[in-house]
Amino acid sequence: MESLNRMAIELVDEAIDFADELAIEVHAHEGEVSVLDFGVNLPGAIEAGLLLSEIQTAGLATVQTTLDTVASSPRAYVELSTDQPALSLLCAGKAGWEVTTEGFDGLGSGPARALVAEEDIFQRIAYQDDFEFAVLVLESDTLPDDVVIEQVADRAGVPASGVFLPTYATASLTGSVVAASRAAELAAYRLTELGYDPLDILSATGRAPVAPVADTERGAIARTNDALAYGGEVHLVVDEPFDQFDAVASTASEEFDAPFAEIFDSSEWSFEEIPRDVFAPAQVTIDVRGGDTHVVGETNEQVLADSFDLA
Repeated sequence: MESLNRMAIELVDEAIDFADELAIEVHAHEGEVSVLDFGVNLPGAIEAGLLLSEIQTAGLATVQTTLDTVASSPRAYVELSTDQPALSLLCAGKAGWEVTTEGFDGLGSGPARALVAEEDIFQRIAYQDDFEFAVLVLESDTLPDDVVIEQVADRAGVPASGVFLPTYATASLTGSVVAASRAAELAAYRLTELGYDPLDILSATGRAPVAPVADTERGAIARTNDALAYGGEVHLVVDEPFDQFDAVASTASEEFDAPFAEIFDSSEWSFEEIPRDVFAPAQVTIDVRGGDTHVVGETNEQVLADSFDLA
């Protein structure tokens, strides 16, 4: 497989070339382009969010918008499809790199994770990237500085001049779009956490509604998780049967039917206290190649309507 970071760099170059059209800003550190503001000091944008979702998945997924309804209200949905779910969703797209320095706190996703390859998923898939550039997408309400760039460079094993950090706040239009693109990723991740071989997931398609942009980061985190857990729909094609397909959807969680604002408040916003099984799409169809089809879970439009403040 070709380098995930090399494929992502081509998309980063596209973002830089069309920054004005995408409503993003490019920032240089020590003369080198390193930070791209996709929605921190800017409101964010639909097209910027779609391209950022492609960057996160190293160009191995097709991402597009559709229009549907929530509680009879027309809303944009984001649909993502990939025939390389193990690499695009788990080795690249998954948010698995916490970046913390004095004055900065962010969650990193994207192919730079594959340069480090310390997470268990890389051993299971037997993949590690080797490239001179690192692309790490940061979810944060603060733009990264030189300290963050150096930290990422050291851990990824690349020069600081080779680090590219597209960054967005959850409470931005870009943040709502990127979150909605994660439905398929959540299903693939949940399935592998249950013990399924990630290489037996042959294709994944998912969609979720684009949540209204909240006025705080916490409000946005709650809304975007509601969009996935109560409105996310996924179709998987897999190679082998499994006895825990019914645990892939969020309906398997005891927390189902509670909006995430309540779930987070009850745990005092300690993510470690929240059951992992609630971070899943609402409904999943799983086709076993040459075998049975399993349909698990259901969407909950009422929770979505309440979360989105729809009259």
